[in-house]
Amino acid sequence: MKEVVPQNPTPARPGTISWRVRAVLAVLCVLAGITVWITNSYLTDRFTETTRNRAELRLTLYSGNLQAELSRNAIVPQLLAKDPALIGALNSEDFSQSTARLISFVEEIGAASLMLLDSDGRTVAATDRNRLGSDHLQDAFYVDAMRASSTVFSAIPTEGTGYRFFYSRRIEAQGDTIGVIAVEVDLQKFERAWAGISDAVYVTNSDGIIILATEPRWRGLTEDEALARQPAQGAIERAIQATADWTALPADAYIRGEAVMRMGARIPFRGWGITSFTTYASVRERVNSVLALEIMGFAILFALTFYFSSRKNALRMALFQRESASLRVLNQRLQREIAERERMQHSLAVVEQSLAQSSKLAALGEMSAAVSHELNQPLAAMKTYLAGARLLLRRNRPEEALSSFQRIDDLIERMGAITRQLKSYARKGGEEFHPVDMGEALASALSMMEPQLRQRKVRISRILPDHPVRVMGDRVRIEQVMVNLLRNAVDATKSVREPEIEVILAAGETATLSVRDNGPGIDNLDALFEPFYTTKQPGEGVGLGLAISSGIVNDLGGRLTARNGQDGGAVFEMQLPILSDEIEAAE
Repeated sequence: MKEVVPQNPTPARPGTISWRVRAVLAVLCVLAGITVWITNSYLTDRFTETTRNRAELRLTLYSGNLQAELSRNAIVPQLLAKDPALIGALNSEDFSQSTARLISFVEEIGAASLMLLDSDGRTVAATDRNRLGSDHLQDAFYVDAMRASSTVFSAIPTEGTGYRFFYSRRIEAQGDTIGVIAVEVDLQKFERAWAGISDAVYVTNSDGIIILATEPRWRGLTEDEALARQPAQGAIERAIQATADWTALPADAYIRGEAVMRMGARIPFRGWGITSFTTYASVRERVNSVLALEIMGFAILFALTFYFSSRKNALRMALFQRESASLRVLNQRLQREIAERERMQHSLAVVEQSLAQSSKLAALGEMSAAVSHELNQPLAAMKTYLAGARLLLRRNRPEEALSSFQRIDDLIERMGAITRQLKSYARKGGEEFHPVDMGEALASALSMMEPQLRQRKVRISRILPDHPVRVMGDRVRIEQVMVNLLRNAVDATKSVREPEIEVILAAGETATLSVRDNGPGIDNLDALFEPFYTTKQPGEGVGLGLAISSGIVNDLGGRLTARNGQDGGAVFEMQLPILSDEIEAAE
């Protein structure tokens, strides 16, 4: 077939590209450069702002968690300083039961440890028995508590573990100071939680000294001293990196030679502050991935332009085929890189799951140690009673042996109560509030109480509205309050032949849950929600259940009240702000 030569003043020579194709290619090159430049600037700013917002949100969350933990433990010394059992032990110098009493408090309160010190600074009772007899006369939490009339906070540096944090308060009796109660706050658990993230986080006190950090070597230093321990790369290395990565961003600081952005926030507690360092790696990867797709798209456009311009020429067709083969190789290489990146992301997810499982196993070990400690004493007593019963049976004294078996049965019931309590405290409530269906929460609480209700043969009457009643809060803590109210109602009906409990859920201006029993009622309504007030026998409770429940409801913006019913019995009402559709949309 004869080639048709265009009628131009200067015909194009075979094997050359016409001026039209060159113009199209030049326009594509200019368009590609402008598009890539605009995309790089826009996406870099956008992804950087997103990363900063996420870092700021994480700092707000960490700050709130720290403040909540400190606030939750701040009231404990004030409560324990008024405990009559501890005051009596300090006056009589009989501390045989003090350690056991502190251990009974520490699980319910959630503190790291409790210590009772006499007026000479000697530890006379502690949840950690290794601290018994230790001298704290020169420690800040003891000295400051003896001088102040209110609760004091102390941060004490220690070798190897960083800082230990205490709330302490002096104990007075008849105007004289007889001792100090100290509550240790476990803030190191936040360091352990931060260890699983890619950011570097530290907390400073009012003097700018780092007291909590993801990097252990930073503790006790200022920020400048801490960053000096991790020097940045040399100027030449940074210049090479900036040349190789043309989406590099200006760094706020350098950690381990890597550019990072710095975010800081204030913690509303004694002038504390929290700071995080986030790498730019994720920003660069996301921007480069989009730019790679754009470049590949323009490459395809170039290929199509060459294809349509070279159909009339076999030489141009061969050239196009070679370029197409090169593009296919490039595409395969990009696909291999994408597959490798997906594989690395999958491996990272597996590592994160392994870290989460390790954290769960650590918590399980702590719970196992607590269960072993709490069950050792009942088991030892059961062994003693069994030996006594065996001896009584050999001496033909069955009546006394039966009393030993009854005591063993009581100990078994006590062990069951311990395990149930530990299981309840194993569930941790969240710090963030979410919409909670009160009906579902009530069903869950009744399910947890089902064994006790079936054993006592308690008749339950439930009156629920037709539509769901929702509030904004933490479901675990709401269920904890419901279980406490149901357990109190079951205990109040022990002396009733036909126990009955009536549960009413109503929705109006507030969500109201009423728990009514047919027991003997409440004698002292004024002291009902005060700490350590209880009508139970010694060993059945310490009187903190209703006080803690009232505090939980107050934190959720509601109130917990109690009264005696007109037909007898007690009535407890929990009122919480109801969650309407408008409020939920605003949230």
